[in-house]
Amino acid sequence: MAFTEGFISELVGRKATIDDLPIGKVADFIVNKPDDTFPHIDALVVKTAQGRRMVPIEQVADIDRNGTVALTVPPKEPAPPDAETLYLVADLLDKQIVDVDGRKVVRINDIEIASTAGRLRVIAADVGVSGLLRRLGLRSIGRHLTPDIYRGAPRSLIPWSSVAPINDKNPAQVRLAIKQSKLSRIHPSELADIIGDLSKREALAIVQQLDDETAADAFEHLERDVQKSLIEDIGTERAADIIEEMDADDAADLLAELPEEERSKLLGEMNTFTAHELRELAKYAEDSAGGLMTTDFVWIYPHRTTEATIRKIREIAPNSEFIYYLYVVDKRDRLLGVISLRALLLALPTAFIERIMETDVVTVSPETPAVEVAATIAKYDLLAVPVVHETGELLGIVTVDDAIDAIMPHEIARRLPRFTRHHKPHAATAESA
Repeated sequence: MAFTEGFISELVGRKATIDDLPIGKVADFIVNKPDDTFPHIDALVVKTAQGRRMVPIEQVADIDRNGTVALTVPPKEPAPPDAETLYLVADLLDKQIVDVDGRKVVRINDIEIASTAGRLRVIAADVGVSGLLRRLGLRSIGRHLTPDIYRGAPRSLIPWSSVAPINDKNPAQVRLAIKQSKLSRIHPSELADIIGDLSKREALAIVQQLDDETAADAFEHLERDVQKSLIEDIGTERAADIIEEMDADDAADLLAELPEEERSKLLGEMNTFTAHELRELAKYAEDSAGGLMTTDFVWIYPHRTTEATIRKIREIAPNSEFIYYLYVVDKRDRLLGVISLRALLLALPTAFIERIMETDVVTVSPETPAVEVAATIAKYDLLAVPVVHETGELLGIVTVDDAIDAIMPHEIARRLPRFTRHHKPHAATAESA
């Protein structure tokens, strides 16, 4: 076979002949096992005067360098129905896949094939500009384009092993088969962009491949309408698991916008502590300190030594993302003071917390507007500000990233780094001296 490697666009429309007499033109390629790593092409579809006919690959004598396909016998069998097989042209070209390395949704412009051991195999999906030019018959123009034209374009070829398996025949969209381990390496905001660019069905397929923590990270960066749509489709139990992993303030904001019946079902699937916390947070307006605050913080009692406190931090560290400040409370959870992690590490091991803590603490009330919370954090150069009830009880903290979220345009704020993520709020976050 003179043809060794190339693209299906170079063969579509080429003459199919028997004894050098043209009988039709190549229209498509059939793959019966698309979930193979590099699947065989099992048959060609030739458009003849009698209609579309299937040519088993065994009846293809040769494909010359010009793309002409020589057959051994006239094709007689009609092409199979769309639902029974995968057609490379009809089913895949112009369909979307996720380019994990490129962190984006891309479109298949062409498909690379190669001849190995006498069989044609599917090798890669071409998602670059060159693939589109090739299909448009403008390949020669593409050779003369300057590199600037291609700067910022998606990388050209994605190995078929990163596209397959495509388990459904004749898919409406290419089934996404990127392993969860690869998806989890994508930044949450980029993963959210990918999910937002996909159809509802494909977005759901992505979420189903993610573990709960990764899905929660991505959810926090999604538009609220997309969040609600996915919550409806993934089922109550899985949705509850994901929401439990979200930052408490983001989870409460999402639940507050759901219908009461749906919110109750989701809370009913969560552990008692988390459900109670989210019910309390959902009472506050989204643009208030109460609506912005998280309960993922570390509190300590004043009678502890610094050495004992550091040991305690080592125990609870896996359950808390924010350990820049330690909040000192009494037995009634009233805020007494605060100590920075730096001050704790520099103090003598035998020093008592009550002797080294700062008692002049800047606080906000749960009703404080978000703009004022952000202004307070900026004025006093804080990483977080405690939210305190009028009785003095410490309710939570608002971190600087959440304060910025509240006052900046959503498209910018959702891309900023976050202090708190990947946590299930529970009692282990706090010291139980």
